[in-house]
Amino acid sequence: MSNTPDGVQGITEDDIADYLANTPGFFERHAELLAAVHLPSPHGGRAVSLQERQIDMLRERIKSMERRFMDMVRAGNDNAAIARRMHGWTCDVMRATDPDALHDAVVDGLKEQFLIPSAALRLWGVDGGGRPWTEGTDEDVHTFAASLNLPYCGLNSGFAAAQWLGGAPAQSMALIPLRRAGAGSACFGLLVLGSPDALRYQADMGTEFLEQLGDITSAALVRLFPR
Repeated sequence: MSNTPDGVQGITEDDIADYLANTPGFFERHAELLAAVHLPSPHGGRAVSLQERQIDMLRERIKSMERRFMDMVRAGNDNAAIARRMHGWTCDVMRATDPDALHDAVVDGLKEQFLIPSAALRLWGVDGGGRPWTEGTDEDVHTFAASLNLPYCGLNSGFAAAQWLGGAPAQSMALIPLRRAGAGSACFGLLVLGSPDALRYQADMGTEFLEQLGDITSAALVRLFPR
């Protein structure tokens, strides 16, 4: 219970606040009180009028809105940049005319366009003409990839696929299953992204972008299989 003002028995500060909140005409009838009220300034020990305090609060609200607006602008710019990179990478992948060019467009293009430290691609069930990225995977990898309904993101917990990556050892990874016709269809490969930064790929991150990478890669690579 709030303290009662001196000389006023049985009336609490909450009662007064409720009365003022529900009686908007009070300050219209007693406008002189607004000019007489002085409050501590949030920027120092001096007292300021109610009007000044309201102006300070309004300024802070405007600053907060400006910060939110700038955050939205930055997010919009980031999304636009990602869309441009995705468009450029997709065009390069679609222009590739032979298996080696297609592999390089996918893997090297991802590293260049999205600043991914290391990436690798493996396919199975396709005649790759002895190309290393179409051979050497075992059934455990096939089973694991087929079990992924969504890309895996998280720490590298000793995945065999980490051995496909060059460069610094991957601390975090994204493992993206490749399927013939979208979710639920036969899995024919795995796209692997790795980073020495343990926080680059986290278990709670969104996977929509990675799913799109997988869909585009799958659509491009399915041409390597006999019809």
